Amino acid sequence: MSLLSFNNVGIRFGNRQVITDFSAEIDQGEFIGIFGPNGVGKSTLLRSILGLSPLHEGSIDFLGNPPGALNSLIGYLPQAEDGLEAFSLSARALVAAVYRGERWGLPWLSSHAREEVEYSLELAGASEYAHRPFSQLSGGEKKRIMLAQALLNHPKLLLLDEPLASLDPKNQFLLVERLLQIREEQALTMLFIAHDVNPLLGAMTRVMYLGRGRVALGSVDDVISSEALSSLYGMNIHVLRSGGRLFIVNAENNIDETTCSHA
Repeated sequence: MSLLSFNNVGIRFGNRQVITDFSAEIDQGEFIGIFGPNGVGKSTLLRSILGLSPLHEGSIDFLGNPPGALNSLIGYLPQAEDGLEAFSLSARALVAAVYRGERWGLPWLSSHAREEVEYSLELAGASEYAHRPFSQLSGGEKKRIMLAQALLNHPKLLLLDEPLASLDPKNQFLLVERLLQIREEQALTMLFIAHDVNPLLGAMTRVMYLGRGRVALGSVDDVISSEALSSLYGMNIHVLRSGGRLFIVNAENNIDETTCSHA
């Protein structure tokens, strides 16, 4: 049985259909990068897996269960920090606040629970600054703390929504490297929304590209090609390779898609 299944999925955002008739199987241990322009449904797709955004058509199964049924086995790192800046608590306390994932709060933790918190911080590479107030951390450090939150309850699936946003190239590399180590150690499946494909080259088992209500899923070479993306978007797209990097160019208006915001 696949870890995650999409069965003829259709998703709306407002009155607009953003995904139509999408079917796919995701296996344990895969690292799938998700790409596409603004408004094509990338974040909504992740929220639909969690049961936070309703499906218009079809079904999603996680370990044979419908969305929302096994969210305790799914780690989610959202785009925004969701008001965490307002708390003067230490970063460690913010991780502890989501222990067991049942409700937000500051529970009285057992020694085992405290060990779990420390383990998640260690996995995320955030132990050395976890004592500091979250609001005083750098952007890269905050991402590590949010990752520790997502890892706390030993998930089987990790959903990462633009974790590289606002990070400099060095910190992007370090975060991807850390995620690969976690995937290897924990046999985690990861769905990773990103703006630029290049930081994930060599990390992804498959790539998912969204556009015009359609979803292309396959190897990097199969999906991120001039022919495949031109078909997906219904316009002339060129994929250029230079210096080990990919550049996706809309040839009809000379826009480099890798420089566009992919929220």
